[in-house]
Amino acid sequence: MVMIRVGELKRKFFSFNRNVRLFIIGNALIQIGMGVFMVMYNLYIRELGMPETVNGKVISMTAMASAIMLVPAGFLSDRFGRKWMIVGGAVLTVTTLFYRGIAVAETPIIAAAFLTGLFMAFVQVSGIPFLAENSSPTERVKLFSVNFAIVTIANVVGSLAGGIIADVLETVLKITTAEAIRYALLAGAAIFTSGLIPLFRLRDKPKEEAKVKREHAPQESPSLDDSLKRNLIVIFHFSFASLLIGFGSGLVVPYLNLYFANRFDATNSYIGFVLSLGSAMTAVAAMIGPALSRKVGKVKALILFQVLSIPFLLLTAYTTSLWLASLGFLLRQALMNAGNPIQSAVAMEVVSDKYKGLANSMNQMVFNLGWATMGSVATGLVVAHGSYWGYAYAFTITAGLYIVSSVYYYFIFGRRKLAGE
Repeated sequence: MVMIRVGELKRKFFSFNRNVRLFIIGNALIQIGMGVFMVMYNLYIRELGMPETVNGKVISMTAMASAIMLVPAGFLSDRFGRKWMIVGGAVLTVTTLFYRGIAVAETPIIAAAFLTGLFMAFVQVSGIPFLAENSSPTERVKLFSVNFAIVTIANVVGSLAGGIIADVLETVLKITTAEAIRYALLAGAAIFTSGLIPLFRLRDKPKEEAKVKREHAPQESPSLDDSLKRNLIVIFHFSFASLLIGFGSGLVVPYLNLYFANRFDATNSYIGFVLSLGSAMTAVAAMIGPALSRKVGKVKALILFQVLSIPFLLLTAYTTSLWLASLGFLLRQALMNAGNPIQSAVAMEVVSDKYKGLANSMNQMVFNLGWATMGSVATGLVVAHGSYWGYAYAFTITAGLYIVSSVYYYFIFGRRKLAGE
């Protein structure tokens, strides 16, 4: 079954044009490098003997920088083209990663983390519009699903590689844990750097060529009104739905490892295995998205994925069985995230080309805002109500927010688009 999925992924990948293939390869290498940093950097800070508060500052400063820069980056991407926003952002980001790999003092570490978030925003905000401009409307759901699956797999590879590199170096070279992690971080930065090679070979599509392509492509909708007012209204609706999802996921997703540890006393190895398996299942589920979209339509497929994830979310909230909690987590993770590429495809269809970067940046910004603001709420619930009811309340609130988001999405986009599809 896995081999069939891998073969299908490979076949779909080679069906895309050169620009798309180069971007996916470059982005995959970048995500492997970032995956190393995501898992190993907080351990590096701990091994340097710094307090846990430094880790919190690093996470919050990175998120804050992204939130600050995402919208300006979207405007710049729309104005000056996607390629050089992607390449420039990636070059500056990898510079900060190499510096973070050798920095040992608190102030430089926090400052470099802020710059990483700032520069990485240019890469994040330009990727989806770049793919949209280099694909036809009929292949976008398939394209976004393949890209999402490959990015997810790359993150898993990076996460596993970071730990393996550090452990092997520490054992073979007989060096300290901090030194081994430092070399793993530098290896991650080097892998990130290799992703720049295909990105430099990208070609920005001339506006005239993009216009001709749109005129000869199957109509994604009646000629889109490119007025600022109309597009801002559409972007607001998408962003509000994303904000609700961000609030909900911010209550539970960052604390899933603590949920398994606190409620079930699960070992670190088990928690790492389950979270990695969740990412792998997400990649597989993302490949199901295009088939469901063709059958029931994109908007309906997105809502269906979100609604089907809710029973498994509630199962995770109230079960006292580690096995059932793991099953609920895996299925919720797969179903909820399988809708992400579909949402990107819908957003790129209903927003005109000149505002695609702004739409993508707003969606990401409000989602990050939801994550940033719900941390204290989630931890407060657990402190106040304990490891059972605290997580139960947090998961239940998340389920409610998912339902509200799905209903809102249906009434704003569903009734109009379902008829068209």
